[in-house]
Amino acid sequence: MVTRRRMIGAALATGGGVLLMRTTLRPAASVETAAAAAAHTHPGPAASAAEADPGPDAGPTLAPKFTAAMPLPPVLAPVSTDGAADTYAVTMLKAYARILPGHRTDVLTYNGAFPGPVIRARSGRPVVVRQTNLLDDPVSVHLHGARVPVASDGGPMNLLDTGATRTYTYPNDQPHASLWFHDHAHHLESEHVYRGLAGTYLITDATEAALPLPAGRYDLPIALRDARFDPQGRLVYRMDDPLNRTTILANGRPWPKVEVAARKYRLRLLNSSNLRFFSLRLADGGPLTQIGSDGGLLERPHITDTVDLSPGERADVVVDFSRYPVGSSIVLTNSMPPGPAEHVGQVLRFDITRAADDPSRVPAQLRTLPALGAAARERTVVLEYQEKPGAAPLGLIDGKVYDPARVDASVAFGTSEIWTVVNANKDVPHNFHLHLVQFRVLARNGAAPGPAESGLKDTVRLLPGESVRLQALFDSYRGRYPYHCHLLDHSAMGMMAQLEIT
Repeated sequence: MVTRRRMIGAALATGGGVLLMRTTLRPAASVETAAAAAAHTHPGPAASAAEADPGPDAGPTLAPKFTAAMPLPPVLAPVSTDGAADTYAVTMLKAYARILPGHRTDVLTYNGAFPGPVIRARSGRPVVVRQTNLLDDPVSVHLHGARVPVASDGGPMNLLDTGATRTYTYPNDQPHASLWFHDHAHHLESEHVYRGLAGTYLITDATEAALPLPAGRYDLPIALRDARFDPQGRLVYRMDDPLNRTTILANGRPWPKVEVAARKYRLRLLNSSNLRFFSLRLADGGPLTQIGSDGGLLERPHITDTVDLSPGERADVVVDFSRYPVGSSIVLTNSMPPGPAEHVGQVLRFDITRAADDPSRVPAQLRTLPALGAAARERTVVLEYQEKPGAAPLGLIDGKVYDPARVDASVAFGTSEIWTVVNANKDVPHNFHLHLVQFRVLARNGAAPGPAESGLKDTVRLLPGESVRLQALFDSYRGRYPYHCHLLDHSAMGMMAQLEIT
Protein backbone atom coordinates (compact mmCIF):
# COMPACT_ATOMS: atom_id res chain seq x y z
CA MET A 1 0.00 0.00 0.00
CA VAL A 2 1.28 3.47 -0.88
CA THR A 3 1.09 5.50 2.31
CA ARG A 4 1.12 9.27 2.67
CA ARG A 5 4.63 9.01 4.13
CA ARG A 6 5.87 7.04 1.12
CA MET A 7 4.36 9.60 -1.25
CA ILE A 8 6.15 12.40 0.61
CA GLY A 9 9.43 10.49 0.70
CA ALA A 10 9.29 9.70 -3.00
CA ALA A 11 8.56 13.32 -3.82
CA LEU A 12 11.50 14.47 -1.68
CA ALA A 13 13.80 11.96 -3.28
CA THR A 14 12.97 13.22 -6.78
CA GLY A 15 12.10 16.85 -6.01
CA GLY A 16 13.95 19.55 -7.90
CA GLY A 17 16.09 22.18 -6.27
CA VAL A 18 15.00 25.73 -5.62
CA LEU A 19 16.34 28.87 -4.16
CA LEU A 20 15.68 31.60 -1.69
CA MET A 21 15.79 35.34 -1.29
CA ARG A 22 15.02 37.97 1.12
CA THR A 23 15.12 41.64 1.92
CA THR A 24 14.45 44.56 4.15
CA LEU A 25 12.95 44.49 7.57
CA ARG A 26 9.93 45.83 9.21
CA PRO A 27 8.88 46.26 12.84
CA ALA A 28 8.80 43.05 14.85
CA ALA A 29 5.57 41.04 14.79
CA SER A 30 2.97 42.20 17.28
CA VAL A 31 3.16 40.02 20.37
CA GLU A 32 1.30 40.36 23.65
CA THR A 33 2.09 38.42 26.78
CA ALA A 34 -0.71 36.37 28.23
CA ALA A 35 -0.76 38.64 31.26
CA ALA A 36 -1.18 41.76 29.14
CA ALA A 37 -4.07 40.16 27.31
CA ALA A 38 -5.73 38.71 30.40
CA ALA A 39 -8.99 40.45 29.59
CA HIS A 40 -9.38 38.13 26.60
CA THR A 41 -9.96 34.41 26.95
CA HIS A 42 -8.21 31.95 24.66
CA PRO A 43 -7.32 28.31 25.11
CA GLY A 44 -3.64 28.05 26.04
CA PRO A 45 -0.94 27.02 23.58
CA ALA A 46 -0.91 23.54 25.04
CA ALA A 47 -4.61 23.00 24.30
CA SER A 48 -5.48 19.36 23.74
CA ALA A 49 -5.88 17.91 20.29
CA ALA A 50 -9.63 17.73 20.88
CA GLU A 51 -9.75 21.48 21.58
CA ALA A 52 -7.41 22.73 18.89
CA ASP A 53 -7.35 20.13 16.09
CA PRO A 54 -10.06 20.67 13.49
CA GLY A 55 -9.49 17.15 12.22
CA PRO A 56 -7.64 15.73 9.23
CA ASP A 57 -10.38 16.67 6.76
CA ALA A 58 -10.70 20.32 7.78
CA GLY A 59 -9.19 22.73 5.28
CA PRO A 60 -6.30 24.90 6.41
CA THR A 61 -6.79 28.51 7.43
CA LEU A 62 -4.62 30.60 5.12
CA ALA A 63 -3.56 34.23 4.95
CA PRO A 64 -3.29 36.47 1.88
CA LYS A 65 0.15 36.45 0.30
CA PHE A 66 2.58 39.36 0.20
CA THR A 67 0.46 41.82 2.16
CA ALA A 68 2.13 41.78 5.58
CA ALA A 69 5.64 43.12 6.07
CA MET A 70 8.23 40.64 7.28
CA PRO A 71 9.29 41.55 10.82
CA LEU A 72 12.81 41.46 12.14
CA PRO A 73 13.32 39.49 15.36
CA PRO A 74 14.18 41.75 18.31
CA VAL A 75 17.84 41.90 19.36
CA LEU A 76 18.24 41.25 23.09
CA ALA A 77 20.20 43.71 25.19
CA PRO A 78 22.37 42.28 27.98
CA VAL A 79 21.35 43.08 31.54
CA SER A 80 25.02 43.27 32.43
CA THR A 81 28.36 43.54 30.62
CA ASP A 82 30.42 43.60 33.80
CA GLY A 83 33.38 41.31 34.27
CA ALA A 84 34.37 38.92 31.53
CA ALA A 85 30.92 38.05 30.18
CA ASP A 86 27.70 39.49 28.77
CA THR A 87 24.68 38.43 30.84
CA TYR A 88 21.13 38.11 29.54
CA ALA A 89 17.84 37.43 31.33
CA VAL A 90 15.28 35.40 29.37
CA THR A 91 11.85 34.26 30.49
CA MET A 92 9.92 31.52 28.70
CA LEU A 93 6.23 32.36 28.77
CA LYS A 94 2.98 32.12 26.85
CA ALA A 95 2.06 35.03 24.61
CA TYR A 96 -0.30 36.00 21.80
CA ALA A 97 1.10 36.79 18.36
CA ARG A 98 -0.70 38.49 15.49
CA ILE A 99 0.24 36.03 12.75
CA LEU A 100 -2.97 35.78 10.70
CA PRO A 101 -5.05 38.89 9.93
CA GLY A 102 -7.87 39.32 12.44
CA HIS A 103 -6.59 36.66 14.84
CA ARG A 104 -4.39 36.40 17.88
CA THR A 105 -2.51 33.12 18.10
CA ASP A 106 -1.29 31.48 21.30
CA VAL A 107 2.45 30.87 21.15
CA LEU A 108 5.30 29.84 23.44
CA THR A 109 8.08 32.40 23.55
CA TYR A 110 11.41 33.58 24.85
CA ASN A 111 10.71 36.98 26.44
CA GLY A 112 7.35 37.21 24.70
CA ALA A 113 8.90 37.44 21.21
CA PHE A 114 7.51 35.65 18.14
CA PRO A 115 9.67 35.13 16.17
CA GLY A 116 12.20 34.45 18.90
CA PRO A 117 14.84 37.05 19.76
CA VAL A 118 18.42 37.42 18.55
CA ILE A 119 21.46 37.25 20.82
CA ARG A 120 24.60 38.78 19.27
CA ALA A 121 27.86 37.39 20.64
CA ARG A 122 31.58 37.72 19.98
CA SER A 123 34.05 34.90 19.65
CA GLY A 124 36.11 34.65 22.86
CA ARG A 125 33.62 36.70 24.91
CA PRO A 126 31.40 34.43 27.08
CA VAL A 127 27.65 34.87 27.23
CA VAL A 128 25.63 33.96 30.32
CA VAL A 129 21.86 33.49 29.94
CA ARG A 130 19.58 33.20 32.98
CA GLN A 131 16.58 31.25 31.70
CA THR A 132 13.35 31.25 33.73
CA ASN A 133 10.60 28.80 32.80
CA LEU A 134 7.06 30.14 33.32
CA LEU A 135 5.49 27.56 31.00
CA ASP A 136 3.36 24.59 32.04
CA ASP A 137 5.95 22.03 30.91
CA PRO A 138 9.63 21.39 31.66
CA VAL A 139 12.03 22.60 28.98
CA SER A 140 15.70 22.29 28.00
CA VAL A 141 17.42 25.13 26.12
CA HIS A 142 19.83 23.88 23.45
CA LEU A 143 22.22 26.27 21.67
CA HIS A 144 22.35 24.47 18.34
CA GLY A 145 25.84 24.36 16.81
CA ALA A 146 27.75 25.59 19.86
CA ARG A 147 30.81 24.25 21.70
CA VAL A 148 29.53 24.25 25.28
CA PRO A 149 30.05 22.16 28.43
CA VAL A 150 27.47 19.44 29.10
CA ALA A 151 25.70 21.44 31.82
CA SER A 152 24.85 24.18 29.30
CA ASP A 153 24.23 22.02 26.23
CA GLY A 154 20.50 21.65 26.84
CA GLY A 155 20.38 17.89 26.53
CA PRO A 156 17.01 16.11 26.23
CA MET A 157 16.97 14.98 29.87
CA ASN A 158 18.63 18.04 31.46
CA LEU A 159 15.28 19.64 32.22
CA LEU A 160 14.37 23.02 33.63
CA ASP A 161 11.13 22.58 35.58
CA THR A 162 8.25 25.01 35.47
CA GLY A 163 8.85 27.98 37.75
CA ALA A 164 12.61 27.33 37.93
CA THR A 165 15.59 29.39 36.75
CA ARG A 166 18.87 28.07 35.38
CA THR A 167 22.05 29.76 34.21
CA TYR A 168 23.46 28.64 30.86
CA THR A 169 27.07 29.60 30.12
CA TYR A 170 28.27 29.83 26.53
CA PRO A 171 32.07 30.28 26.28
CA ASN A 172 31.91 31.23 22.56
CA ASP A 173 35.34 29.63 22.12
CA GLN A 174 34.61 29.03 18.44
CA PRO A 175 34.76 31.07 15.24
CA HIS A 176 31.91 33.16 13.84
CA ALA A 177 28.69 31.25 13.06
CA SER A 178 24.95 31.72 12.60
CA LEU A 179 23.52 29.52 15.38
CA TRP A 180 20.06 29.19 16.91
CA PHE A 181 18.58 28.06 20.22
CA HIS A 182 15.46 26.01 20.84
CA ASP A 183 13.77 23.65 23.25
CA HIS A 184 15.14 20.10 23.50
CA ALA A 185 13.05 18.46 26.26
CA HIS A 186 12.56 14.86 25.14
CA HIS A 187 9.07 14.02 23.79
CA LEU A 188 8.13 17.71 24.19
CA GLU A 189 10.67 19.39 21.89
CA SER A 190 8.65 18.92 18.72
CA GLU A 191 5.50 20.67 19.96
CA HIS A 192 7.40 23.32 21.93
CA VAL A 193 9.49 24.40 18.93
CA TYR A 194 6.43 24.26 16.67
CA ARG A 195 4.61 26.64 19.03
CA GLY A 196 7.48 29.13 19.05
CA LEU A 197 10.37 28.18 21.35
CA ALA A 198 13.21 29.09 18.99
CA GLY A 199 15.58 32.06 18.66
CA THR A 200 18.72 33.19 16.84
CA TYR A 201 22.29 33.38 18.18
CA LEU A 202 24.89 35.11 15.99
CA ILE A 203 28.61 34.89 16.82
CA THR A 204 31.04 37.18 15.05
CA ASP A 205 34.84 37.39 15.11
CA ALA A 206 37.69 39.42 13.62
CA THR A 207 37.82 37.28 10.46
CA GLU A 208 34.19 37.94 9.61
CA ALA A 209 34.24 41.58 10.72
CA ALA A 210 37.18 42.40 8.44
CA LEU A 211 35.29 41.39 5.30
CA PRO A 212 33.36 43.99 3.25
CA LEU A 213 30.13 41.94 3.31
CA PRO A 214 26.69 43.58 3.57
CA ALA A 215 26.19 44.61 7.20
CA GLY A 216 23.86 46.47 9.55
CA ARG A 217 20.39 46.96 8.06
CA TYR A 218 21.52 44.95 5.02
CA ASP A 219 22.24 41.81 7.07
CA LEU A 220 18.91 40.05 7.66
CA PRO A 221 18.25 36.98 9.83
CA ILE A 222 15.33 35.03 8.32
CA ALA A 223 13.77 32.01 10.02
CA LEU A 224 11.60 29.90 7.71
CA ARG A 225 9.04 27.32 8.79
CA ASP A 226 5.59 25.96 8.07
CA ALA A 227 2.45 25.91 10.20
CA ARG A 228 -1.18 24.82 10.34
CA PHE A 229 -3.97 26.99 11.74
CA ASP A 230 -7.56 26.23 12.69
CA PRO A 231 -10.49 28.56 11.79
CA GLN A 232 -9.92 30.52 15.02
CA GLY A 233 -6.31 31.22 14.04
CA ARG A 234 -4.83 28.79 16.56
CA LEU A 235 -1.75 26.75 15.76
CA VAL A 236 -2.72 23.10 15.26
CA TYR A 237 -0.11 20.58 16.32
CA ARG A 238 -0.34 16.93 15.35
CA MET A 239 2.66 14.65 15.36
CA ASP A 240 3.99 13.85 11.86
CA ASP A 241 1.64 16.22 10.03
CA PRO A 242 3.60 17.75 7.11
CA LEU A 243 0.79 17.60 4.56
CA ASN A 244 -1.45 19.96 6.54
CA ARG A 245 1.21 22.52 7.50
CA THR A 246 0.69 24.55 4.36
CA THR A 247 1.19 28.09 5.67
CA ILE A 248 4.80 29.19 5.11
CA LEU A 249 6.12 31.65 7.70
CA ALA A 250 9.16 33.90 7.36
CA ASN A 251 10.10 35.47 10.69
CA GLY A 252 6.68 34.52 12.01
CA ARG A 253 4.59 36.07 9.22
CA PRO A 254 2.80 34.18 6.43
CA TRP A 255 4.19 34.84 2.94
CA PRO A 256 5.43 38.32 3.84
CA LYS A 257 6.75 41.07 1.62
CA VAL A 258 10.19 42.54 2.25
CA GLU A 259 11.16 46.00 1.08
CA VAL A 260 14.76 46.15 -0.12
CA ALA A 261 17.02 48.68 -1.76
CA ALA A 262 18.64 48.04 -5.13
CA ARG A 263 21.90 46.76 -3.62
CA LYS A 264 23.42 43.66 -2.02
CA TYR A 265 21.90 42.03 1.08
CA ARG A 266 23.17 39.26 3.31
CA LEU A 267 20.36 36.82 4.15
CA ARG A 268 20.97 34.49 7.09
CA LEU A 269 18.54 31.69 6.32
CA LEU A 270 17.42 29.22 8.97
CA ASN A 271 15.05 26.31 8.45
CA SER A 272 13.31 26.19 11.84
CA SER A 273 10.62 23.73 10.70
CA ASN A 274 9.95 20.48 12.49
CA LEU A 275 9.73 18.40 9.31
CA ARG A 276 9.70 20.53 6.17
CA PHE A 277 12.63 20.64 3.75
CA PHE A 278 13.07 23.76 1.63
CA SER A 279 14.56 24.06 -1.84
CA LEU A 280 14.75 27.81 -2.35
CA ARG A 281 15.26 29.92 -5.41
CA LEU A 282 14.35 33.26 -6.92
CA ALA A 283 11.37 33.03 -9.24
CA ASP A 284 13.46 34.22 -12.21
CA GLY A 285 16.30 31.80 -11.46
CA GLY A 286 18.61 34.68 -10.58
CA PRO A 287 21.97 34.08 -8.92
CA LEU A 288 22.38 33.49 -5.22
CA THR A 289 25.86 33.76 -3.77
CA GLN A 290 26.15 31.36 -0.84
CA ILE A 291 28.86 32.53 1.53
CA GLY A 292 28.20 30.44 4.64
CA SER A 293 26.64 27.33 6.17
CA ASP A 294 25.91 26.12 9.71
CA GLY A 295 29.37 26.80 11.13
CA GLY A 296 30.12 30.14 9.48
CA LEU A 297 31.64 31.31 6.23
CA LEU A 298 32.71 28.98 3.45
CA GLU A 299 36.30 29.24 2.28
CA ARG A 300 35.09 30.65 -1.04
CA PRO A 301 31.72 31.96 -2.19
CA HIS A 302 29.51 29.64 -4.21
CA ILE A 303 27.22 31.02 -6.91
CA THR A 304 24.07 28.97 -7.38
CA ASP A 305 20.41 29.31 -8.23
CA THR A 306 19.16 26.99 -5.47
CA VAL A 307 19.67 26.63 -1.73
CA ASP A 308 18.51 23.43 -0.01
CA LEU A 309 17.81 23.41 3.74
CA SER A 310 16.62 20.54 5.90
CA PRO A 311 15.24 21.27 9.41
CA GLY A 312 17.89 22.96 11.56
CA GLU A 313 20.26 23.82 8.70
CA ARG A 314 21.40 27.37 7.97
CA ALA A 315 22.80 29.11 4.91
CA ASP A 316 24.20 32.62 4.48
CA VAL A 317 23.38 34.00 1.06
CA VAL A 318 24.15 37.32 -0.63
CA VAL A 319 21.57 38.59 -3.13
CA ASP A 320 22.27 41.61 -5.32
CA PHE A 321 18.95 43.39 -5.86
CA SER A 322 20.57 46.02 -8.09
CA ARG A 323 19.85 43.69 -11.01
CA TYR A 324 16.15 44.54 -10.59
CA PRO A 325 14.63 47.96 -11.40
CA VAL A 326 13.24 50.06 -8.58
CA GLY A 327 9.49 49.40 -8.37
CA SER A 328 9.77 45.73 -9.32
CA SER A 329 9.33 42.61 -7.18
CA ILE A 330 10.79 39.13 -7.06
CA VAL A 331 9.39 36.09 -5.22
CA LEU A 332 11.48 33.61 -3.28
CA THR A 333 10.08 30.20 -4.15
CA ASN A 334 10.25 26.66 -2.78
CA SER A 335 10.15 23.53 -4.94
CA MET A 336 10.25 20.93 -2.18
CA PRO A 337 7.01 19.08 -1.34
CA PRO A 338 4.72 18.16 0.34
CA GLY A 339 1.67 20.38 -0.07
CA PRO A 340 -0.10 22.39 -2.77
CA ALA A 341 2.39 24.32 -4.90
CA GLU A 342 0.22 27.45 -4.78
CA HIS A 343 0.91 27.59 -1.03
CA VAL A 344 4.17 25.83 -0.16
CA GLY A 345 5.73 26.84 -3.48
CA GLN A 346 5.99 30.48 -2.44
CA VAL A 347 7.92 31.83 0.55
CA LEU A 348 8.13 35.62 0.48
CA ARG A 349 8.35 38.54 -1.94
CA PHE A 350 11.09 41.12 -2.22
CA ASP A 351 9.93 44.58 -3.27
CA ILE A 352 12.72 46.78 -4.63
CA THR A 353 11.66 50.22 -3.43
CA ARG A 354 14.67 52.54 -3.70
CA ALA A 355 18.19 53.07 -4.94
CA ALA A 356 21.09 52.94 -2.47
CA ASP A 357 24.86 53.21 -2.38
CA ASP A 358 26.58 49.87 -1.98
CA PRO A 359 30.18 49.73 -0.78
CA SER A 360 29.88 46.03 0.06
CA ARG A 361 31.39 43.19 -1.95
CA VAL A 362 31.94 39.45 -1.67
CA PRO A 363 35.68 38.61 -1.67
CA ALA A 364 36.94 35.59 -3.60
CA GLN A 365 38.45 34.21 -0.36
CA LEU A 366 36.35 34.34 2.82
CA ARG A 367 38.31 32.28 5.35
CA THR A 368 40.74 29.38 5.72
CA LEU A 369 39.52 26.21 7.39
CA PRO A 370 41.96 24.03 9.35
CA ALA A 371 43.24 20.95 7.59
CA LEU A 372 41.57 17.67 8.44
CA GLY A 373 43.84 15.45 10.53
CA ALA A 374 44.02 11.69 10.67
CA ALA A 375 40.97 9.92 12.06
CA ALA A 376 41.39 7.68 15.10
CA ARG A 377 38.48 5.48 14.08
CA GLU A 378 35.50 5.13 11.78
CA ARG A 379 31.94 4.15 12.62
CA THR A 380 28.57 3.83 10.90
CA VAL A 381 25.31 5.33 12.19
CA VAL A 382 22.00 4.14 10.74
CA LEU A 383 18.81 6.21 10.97
CA GLU A 384 15.46 4.49 10.51
CA TYR A 385 11.79 5.33 10.89
CA GLN A 386 9.81 2.17 11.64
CA GLU A 387 6.08 1.62 11.24
CA LYS A 388 4.30 -1.57 12.28
CA PRO A 389 0.57 -2.29 12.14
CA GLY A 390 -1.16 -1.53 15.43
CA ALA A 391 1.89 0.11 16.99
CA ALA A 392 3.10 3.67 17.36
CA PRO A 393 5.86 4.57 14.89
CA LEU A 394 9.40 4.47 16.24
CA GLY A 395 12.52 6.47 15.50
CA LEU A 396 15.64 4.30 15.64
CA ILE A 397 19.38 4.81 15.52
CA ASP A 398 21.31 1.60 14.88
CA GLY A 399 18.09 -0.28 15.52
CA LYS A 400 17.52 1.23 18.99
CA VAL A 401 15.18 3.79 20.51
CA TYR A 402 16.86 6.51 22.58
CA ASP A 403 17.74 5.50 26.15
CA PRO A 404 19.35 8.26 28.26
CA ALA A 405 21.04 5.63 30.43
CA ARG A 406 22.81 4.06 27.46
CA VAL A 407 26.07 5.22 25.85
CA ASP A 408 25.96 4.43 22.14
CA ALA A 409 29.42 5.69 21.15
CA SER A 410 32.55 6.17 23.25
CA VAL A 411 34.96 8.77 21.88
CA ALA A 412 38.48 9.53 23.14
CA PHE A 413 38.95 13.21 23.97
CA GLY A 414 41.15 15.06 21.50
CA THR A 415 40.65 12.55 18.68
CA SER A 416 39.03 12.88 15.29
CA GLU A 417 36.53 10.35 13.93
CA ILE A 418 34.88 9.64 10.60
CA TRP A 419 31.20 8.74 10.74
CA THR A 420 29.17 7.34 7.85
CA VAL A 421 25.52 8.24 8.48
CA VAL A 422 22.97 6.19 6.53
CA ASN A 423 19.25 6.74 5.94
CA ALA A 424 17.96 3.16 5.93
CA ASN A 425 14.50 4.22 4.73
CA LYS A 426 13.74 4.28 1.02
CA ASP A 427 10.63 6.42 1.43
CA VAL A 428 11.28 8.67 4.46
CA PRO A 429 13.70 11.62 4.66
CA HIS A 430 15.90 12.28 7.69
CA ASN A 431 18.78 14.52 8.64
CA PHE A 432 21.55 14.29 11.21
CA HIS A 433 22.63 16.71 13.94
CA LEU A 434 25.66 16.15 16.16
CA HIS A 435 25.89 18.23 19.35
CA LEU A 436 29.07 20.02 20.48
CA VAL A 437 31.05 19.92 17.22
CA GLN A 438 31.09 21.41 13.76
CA PHE A 439 32.02 18.67 11.31
CA ARG A 440 33.22 18.49 7.70
CA VAL A 441 31.30 16.56 5.03
CA LEU A 442 33.72 14.24 3.22
CA ALA A 443 31.33 12.51 0.83
CA ARG A 444 27.65 12.28 -0.10
CA ASN A 445 26.52 8.95 -1.57
CA GLY A 446 30.16 8.09 -2.24
CA ALA A 447 30.91 11.27 -4.21
CA ALA A 448 32.58 14.51 -3.19
CA PRO A 449 30.16 16.96 -1.56
CA GLY A 450 29.02 20.02 -3.44
CA PRO A 451 30.33 23.50 -2.61
CA ALA A 452 27.32 24.26 -0.37
CA GLU A 453 28.53 21.50 1.99
CA SER A 454 32.24 22.36 1.82
CA GLY A 455 32.30 24.40 5.05
CA LEU A 456 31.62 23.64 8.70
CA LYS A 457 28.35 21.83 9.39
CA ASP A 458 26.42 20.60 12.41
CA THR A 459 23.32 19.36 10.57
CA VAL A 460 23.19 17.51 7.26
CA ARG A 461 20.28 16.27 5.17
CA LEU A 462 19.71 12.61 4.27
CA LEU A 463 17.03 12.06 1.65
CA PRO A 464 15.63 8.51 1.31
CA GLY A 465 18.40 5.98 0.84
CA GLU A 466 21.23 8.54 1.11
CA SER A 467 24.48 8.29 3.06
CA VAL A 468 26.87 11.00 4.19
CA ARG A 469 30.46 10.57 5.37
CA LEU A 470 31.65 13.23 7.82
CA GLN A 471 34.64 13.95 10.05
CA ALA A 472 34.58 15.63 13.47
CA LEU A 473 37.23 16.57 16.04
CA PHE A 474 36.24 16.06 19.68
CA ASP A 475 38.68 18.36 21.45
CA SER A 476 36.59 20.83 23.46
CA TYR A 477 34.66 19.23 26.36
CA ARG A 478 34.21 15.84 27.95
CA GLY A 479 30.87 14.31 28.81
CA ARG A 480 27.73 12.89 27.23
CA TYR A 481 26.17 14.59 24.22
CA PRO A 482 23.30 13.51 21.96
CA TYR A 483 23.20 12.99 18.23
CA HIS A 484 19.90 12.63 16.42
CA CYS A 485 17.64 13.26 13.49
CA HIS A 486 16.67 16.94 13.54
CA LEU A 487 13.26 16.30 12.08
CA LEU A 488 12.00 16.95 15.58
CA ASP A 489 9.01 14.65 15.30
CA HIS A 490 11.49 11.84 14.59
CA SER A 491 13.72 12.65 17.56
CA ALA A 492 10.63 12.86 19.78
CA MET A 493 9.82 9.31 18.59
CA GLY A 494 13.24 8.14 19.80
CA MET A 495 15.58 8.73 16.82
CA MET A 496 18.35 9.90 19.11
CA ALA A 497 21.50 8.39 20.60
CA GLN A 498 24.30 9.43 22.92
CA LEU A 499 28.06 9.69 22.71
CA GLU A 500 30.43 9.98 25.64
CA ILE A 501 33.74 11.81 25.29
CA THR A 502 36.30 10.63 27.83
